[in-house]
Amino acid sequence: MVGGGIDIWVAGKAKGIYSICIIIYYPSFIYYGLLVLTEKKCKLKKIAIILLALLSKTACIKTGEMGNPELFSIINQEGKTIQDRINVPRGFERVPLKESSFGNYLRSLPLKPHGSKVKYYNGEIKYKDVYVAVIDMDIGNRDLQQCADAVMRLRAEYLYQQKKFDQIHFNFTNGFKADYKKWVEGYRIEVVGNRASWVKKATYSTDYDDFRKYLNLVFAYAGTLSLEQELKPVKIENMEVGDVFIKGGSPGHCVIVVDLAVNQNSGEKIFLLAQSYMPAQDIQLLKNLLNKDLSPWYSLNSEEILQTPEWTFKIGELRSFGD
Repeated sequence: MVGGGIDIWVAGKAKGIYSICIIIYYPSFIYYGLLVLTEKKCKLKKIAIILLALLSKTACIKTGEMGNPELFSIINQEGKTIQDRINVPRGFERVPLKESSFGNYLRSLPLKPHGSKVKYYNGEIKYKDVYVAVIDMDIGNRDLQQCADAVMRLRAEYLYQQKKFDQIHFNFTNGFKADYKKWVEGYRIEVVGNRASWVKKATYSTDYDDFRKYLNLVFAYAGTLSLEQELKPVKIENMEVGDVFIKGGSPGHCVIVVDLAVNQNSGEKIFLLAQSYMPAQDIQLLKNLLNKDLSPWYSLNSEEILQTPEWTFKIGELRSFGD
């Protein structure tokens, strides 16, 4: 057991009856128990140990006086949104956010039921164990919504809900600026070779289906290279919900900060990350494989790198939309 262990010993035996002490411990919790078994039922000991080990994966037990442990779980399986599904560890509080902010939109993203699997655009399941929850948002049936596309999708969906149409714009890799406001006015983008231009083809419309067509075109011609250039560098200590760790390239990758909490005593900050990946797949809330006691939260008390399950970023690769 990484970072912990199990201690078992026979505390006493009398007339074929065993008293067995069990302690399961991690750095963040201890479980202690006493089993009283007859000689014929000693095989039940192994079953009891397995059950206790399974319990330890989802719960932290803070010990006080003997016989009065306090049970706490980071994962609330019944939670319907990020902020309801993922509890903050003891001593931490979520940073306050304005109700109309991009950060609050991300924190309030709906989740699929606990235990749901990430699916690729073609319906196949992603079995790699790197996520703790799945965002309940369609991804279409084309291999378009990958890593940078998922970040742009979340940003655009928020602005669309707020009816801030003039703020929805993304650059193609060739530098062409795809303004959604222009799209709303009935213009469409024609791409010939490496050149793109606007052509009047439709009437004014803010219809959601037309909005999704606009995004699909953006996903086809934008990526981590163009998005990295659009975003503004931000110091790690100034991180906010909605900021993005991004490495432009081919391949490149990015993850978005979808929640943030602070320890009221130490000032330590912890955060949650979401991503899509290649091929196009559901947006997922990432596990922290390096700190399973804290997972899915990540800590800012790190060194020069941020290691996520499928990519390693430098701390200096944090960017912001600049709200």
